[in-house]
Amino acid sequence: MSRPMLRHNRWLFLIVLGALLAGCSSEETVQPLSAEQRFRLGMSYFQDEDLIEAIEEFKVVTIQFGGTQWADDAQYYMAEARFLREEYILAAYEYDVLTRTMPTSEYVRMARFRRATCYDLSSPGIHLDQENTRKAIDEYQNFLEYHATDSLAVVADRRIRELTAKLAEKEFNNGLIYLKMSYNKAATYYFDLVLEKYHDTPFAEPAHVRKAEALINRKRYDEAIPELTRFLERYPSSGLKAEAEQLLQSAREGQQTKPAATPSVRQGAS
Repeated sequence: MSRPMLRHNRWLFLIVLGALLAGCSSEETVQPLSAEQRFRLGMSYFQDEDLIEAIEEFKVVTIQFGGTQWADDAQYYMAEARFLREEYILAAYEYDVLTRTMPTSEYVRMARFRRATCYDLSSPGIHLDQENTRKAIDEYQNFLEYHATDSLAVVADRRIRELTAKLAEKEFNNGLIYLKMSYNKAATYYFDLVLEKYHDTPFAEPAHVRKAEALINRKRYDEAIPELTRFLERYPSSGLKAEAEQLLQSAREGQQTKPAATPSVRQGAS
């Protein structure tokens, strides 16, 4: 058979096949999936760890079937898929959508906790900006307000304390840096910040001593003495007790030798 004839037969075959397929498609109209079918398809992807496909199916349910009983399921598992993909900020948003728009859903409790966890896992090292650390603390506190007796309340409370200590450590380290650079006024500011905002963290104890040290460096003996006195009363068994006593002695000696300021001399802040 010649090549032109083969080419002609191939085109003829394709035309006939196309006609047959068109006829079949006209007889059997494809029915769109229901909300339940879409959700179950998404769950099959989710369970197979095909999370991108799962997110797409869940998204269709939330958009096209928002008024059905499957909407909150899809919204929650869409957030879960984001969470498993470590897309924590996107996951936090999806959990928030559920708690705001579907407040009666059975998933609200877990969505609140997961939202806090998202910011917790996004919390960076202490040398970086701590915005997500603060958001995590706020979200855990929000969870406790709504679910104070929940089994996860213990975890939330513990994470609040640990994250708060992290914020305290950052401010305490800032104070140490300025103290080492002999910027004693700035150091005093940060140690004060620890004592005022994070007085119930492990960094409050050394902050008293380092603040007193900065005050002595500034010749603010009248302020350093009560600071060290409070420290020794509050932490009688502290490992910093000996150092605090030495600083207290130095402050008292400095106070005795410091010349009294005359009224005509204007005292500048140091």
